[in-house]
Amino acid sequence: MILFALGAWCAWAQVKLDRYPQKFVTTYALEAAEVPAGIRSGTALSVRDAGGARWEGSATGLVRIDEKAKAALDRRQYFRGRRYLPDDRVEHIVPDSRGGVWVRTPGGVSHIEFRPMTLAEKAAYFEKRVQDRHDRYGMVADSHLRTPGDLSTNLPFTNDNDGLWTAMYAAAKCFEYQVTKSPEALARAKKAVNAVLYLEEVTGRPGYPARSYIKAGETRGNDGVWYWTPDRKIEWKSDTSSDEIVGHFYIFAIAHDLLPDPELKKRIAETARRVMDHIIGNGYYLIDVTGKPTKWGRWSLDYFASPVGLPDSPLNSLELLTFLLTTHHLTGDAKYMVEYRKVAFGMKYVEIMKTLNERRRVINYSDEELAMLPFYLAFRYEKDTAMLGHYRAALEQWWANIQREHNPLWNFIYQNANPKARVDLASSVHTLYRIPMDLRNWATDNSHRTDLDWEPNADRFGRKQTKTFIAPDERPLMKWNGNPFRVNGGGNGGSEDDGAFFLLPYWMGRYHRFLKGQ
Repeated sequence: MILFALGAWCAWAQVKLDRYPQKFVTTYALEAAEVPAGIRSGTALSVRDAGGARWEGSATGLVRIDEKAKAALDRRQYFRGRRYLPDDRVEHIVPDSRGGVWVRTPGGVSHIEFRPMTLAEKAAYFEKRVQDRHDRYGMVADSHLRTPGDLSTNLPFTNDNDGLWTAMYAAAKCFEYQVTKSPEALARAKKAVNAVLYLEEVTGRPGYPARSYIKAGETRGNDGVWYWTPDRKIEWKSDTSSDEIVGHFYIFAIAHDLLPDPELKKRIAETARRVMDHIIGNGYYLIDVTGKPTKWGRWSLDYFASPVGLPDSPLNSLELLTFLLTTHHLTGDAKYMVEYRKVAFGMKYVEIMKTLNERRRVINYSDEELAMLPFYLAFRYEKDTAMLGHYRAALEQWWANIQREHNPLWNFIYQNANPKARVDLASSVHTLYRIPMDLRNWATDNSHRTDLDWEPNADRFGRKQTKTFIAPDERPLMKWNGNPFRVNGGGNGGSEDDGAFFLLPYWMGRYHRFLKGQ
């Protein structure tokens, strides 16, 4: 088990966790029995709650103002869209007795409650969501709501990145098991790891994992390329991307190191060997059923020399190096270290991975995810001081943008790589506090806000973005591969996220002792 020894050589200090008021929202029809009589009449648009904070309503939602709040982002909190209100036009506000408010709008009434919770309690709440609505054959699945907003109409559904999202959930469970020794965490970790391993088995092509699969009779989307198993009992999704391979190697490493199951460790090592041999044997490509490379499974110098591959080359060089390093760790086979050294120095991938600033054309937040997971493995397994220096030089180029994101997962990975660095771990914890309890994809619009410093240029999808960091419960719902400076987005509540993006940094932070308490 690899942990930090707390000492003077570490620049960081543990962040003490505390209870934090989580927002829970219930909506009602105006005439519902649960609604207090005082909300049905009146036009109060400025009130103070039981804790002394001021609430102000308008045609664009609510603002809660608490100048005494410790965190700057808590001093002005914005409530808009169906995450909080049936309608953004506020007509009347009535405080409740516990620091929350009742809000009347033309579309109905919201009760916004504040419930103090530990992050451990929040993690348990999120875990229940996963078990109730997001477990599909052990994979962490998308949840489509057949009636938008109604969780009881949940339908687990396939996703392009089922392997990646399941791997990140499984890693959270591995870290949780090491922290708590919980039998439930162990069982859930093993179930999810086995689900990821099965993605390589189901294709019938050694070393080539599927993106996802369904069983005969299940509904799937019309996107992507699908193939039946010979017995036509399972249909699996192909054109597998580098995203999936990153996720697979990440969980191969974490599960192998942290779970007490010799047979599972052996199976992981054998699977990693097959995947790595497939990539090496095919000239650093992932080869599809067609005999051609998949769209994004490309790590060759020929690809790097192409117009499309040039901007990908720093990231993909890092990926291939860490795949080889991890496979060597898992199998103990020296041939992977020989290949690692050849790729790093003979083919100069170690230099290519340090050219992000020269070759990147736009900021791609999904690429940040695909870089930080491999960086975690690099600093877990590489022991050579000179090679670690190369990895740190590459990491610093990614960190230049990442450090402004208040992202707990990336901050913890960076701090793990640089124990002497002064990383704002407190902001990481605040982000965990402010991840919304409601993970339905409600539409969010911050265009009306006057407190934001807007970026002059749109993001890579042409969407409006801001320089100002917005708390997660005020911006569109997203995983860590989303743009945290995107201000508008979402939908009609027709789907729900699983929330594993919260679970992984929380349990990683506790495992590495960045967090004190629960």
